Amino acid sequence: MSNLYKIIVTGPFNSGKTAFIGTISDIEVVTTERKITTEDRGIKAETTVAMDYGRVELDGKVLHLNGTPGQARFDFMWEILAREMNGFIVLVDSTDPPSFPDAAQLIELFSGFHDVPYLVAANKTDLPGAVSLTELRRRVNPGDDITVMPCVAIQKTSVRQVLLQIIELIDERRGAS
Repeated sequence: MSNLYKIIVTGPFNSGKTAFIGTISDIEVVTTERKITTEDRGIKAETTVAMDYGRVELDGKVLHLNGTPGQARFDFMWEILAREMNGFIVLVDSTDPPSFPDAAQLIELFSGFHDVPYLVAANKTDLPGAVSLTELRRRVNPGDDITVMPCVAIQKTSVRQVLLQIIELIDERRGAS
């Protein structure tokens, strides 16, 4: 059994993917953030245009974290990044219900690339206006057997819990103990 994992961190625009990877990475994150020139610039100053890359070692396992761009205009990168992935995390901003259909589409898309384990991480659950995990599950509809868990992408312990959960799912699929 390999101790290397390629994990894709995907999710709609502004769901917290870059922060998630930056919070836990043992190396300086390789990022392709650029100034936003579209109508989205009122939301945040920069967006990922190709990928974010970080690496972390957890319990003797090395995780290569690849963050996708959240905007559909950069979707050409999604399939490239999904190559050889062992699992993926769909990060959803739980305070932004209009983004939930985008999260559902990303689940369908990434599930179609490769049959690998995934989970949904409800980011920003610590903020006012966050919907419950039950409501998020209902609206994103990942499937009854898919883990939906809370996350705060700027808290290392929270990000670590999400990563330990995806490793467990991957190891179960690999037939490991």
